[in-house]
Amino acid sequence: MLDCLAKPDETASPLHCIGPAGLGTLLAQLPAAASGFLKATGFAGRAQELALLPGEDGIAGAVLGLGEGAVTPWSFGALAQALPIGSAWRLAEATHAEPAVLGWCLGAYRFTRFKAPKRVPARLVPPPGTEQAIATAEATARVRDLINMPANLLGPAELAAEVRSLAEAHGATWRIIEGEALADGFPALATVGQASPRAPRLAMLEWGEPGAPLVALCGKGVCFDTGGLDLKPPTGMLRMKKDMGGAATVIGLAELVMRMRLPVRLLVLVGAVENAVSGHAFRPMDVLRTRAGISVEIGNTDAEGRLVLCDLLAYAAEREPALVIDCATLTGAARVALGPDLPALFTPDDALAETLLAAGLATHDPVWRLPLHDVYDSWLDSTVADMNNVSSRPMAGAIVAGLFLRRFVPKGVRWAHLDLYAWNDATRPGRPEGGEAQALRALAHGLDALFGPGRGPLR
Repeated sequence: MLDCLAKPDETASPLHCIGPAGLGTLLAQLPAAASGFLKATGFAGRAQELALLPGEDGIAGAVLGLGEGAVTPWSFGALAQALPIGSAWRLAEATHAEPAVLGWCLGAYRFTRFKAPKRVPARLVPPPGTEQAIATAEATARVRDLINMPANLLGPAELAAEVRSLAEAHGATWRIIEGEALADGFPALATVGQASPRAPRLAMLEWGEPGAPLVALCGKGVCFDTGGLDLKPPTGMLRMKKDMGGAATVIGLAELVMRMRLPVRLLVLVGAVENAVSGHAFRPMDVLRTRAGISVEIGNTDAEGRLVLCDLLAYAAEREPALVIDCATLTGAARVALGPDLPALFTPDDALAETLLAAGLATHDPVWRLPLHDVYDSWLDSTVADMNNVSSRPMAGAIVAGLFLRRFVPKGVRWAHLDLYAWNDATRPGRPEGGEAQALRALAHGLDALFGPGRGPLR
């Protein structure tokens, strides 16, 4: 159980959650002392407004303002840190149980592996029927923990072990490919990681019943990205422990799919590498082999994530999937275009795009579609190879990266690419500074809409 959740039989104080429109009704229902206190202090039900209600022996309850807008998990995201340390609470109204539980848990999260938290979060008794919200919070915590882990402690071996651990927990099969087998079968991926003393590897998980539609999830797992010989400046390298955020997201998504028992066959592919600098590093103007047989000239060694993904996509396509999704912290250009909160969605499939966009809105986990603009495809031309790994022009970097990946997905294979930031630059309700599971809920909801009963993991 998450440490921010209380047991059902635990003594807990009532927490009222109300907007301005319902405030009058609540005031009429509360004891006179509590109602008078709220009136005297000017409580108005504004978003994030919190009032503790006095009682004879201390605190008798609390009231959270929801504001006049839509109620989201973020409406409840500050509670676990704002309510008194050691206190336990139960929702007085069950109207917003799922977003309340999710927001409470997401806001309670702190990365505490190396530093004790400043305060212990308050705890919430989860109402019945919120199991899906709890599962989503647990998967999100797994993703955040992986992204927040320092790179000296989370290298390719450790990231691959996370896939193995997940597989064993859910009765799935797993396989780790490394050494000569990796170089032969996934040559581009192997080349990216060849400079590091921590050898690259591919972690594979398979789950589900035979005959179910195959969903392939591919994750960029660059555990640290120096940029290679095209070395990043210090400021550009500062957060590169998060360059495995796509792989972490795929791992969390796989956990949710298995816990939701979606009627699919799941194939998870995590390319776990470190893009380091040594005498074994690949070089600008090298020409690499890929699994698909497409030769790639290296225009920049810092565009390594697409080289990892291209082999994963080629392998996934060989398995004749119903859907392929890849997730990656791929380009700074996507952040320039959309900022840190909106992952960029690329797909040639309009219906798939509509499903995922709607899923993002439904789960308050939005993504934004950018085009795979065919005119820019020629910007990847090379005079010595089938293609270059970067554009000949300093524009539309996220789109060009998507076009690069599209070359490795055969026509007729349904595919979506998510270019995400995987990080919160500052703490907000429900979103502490650090690693973030962006697009996790959107993708889980979208997969449920495509292959499951359609209820979605949460709202």
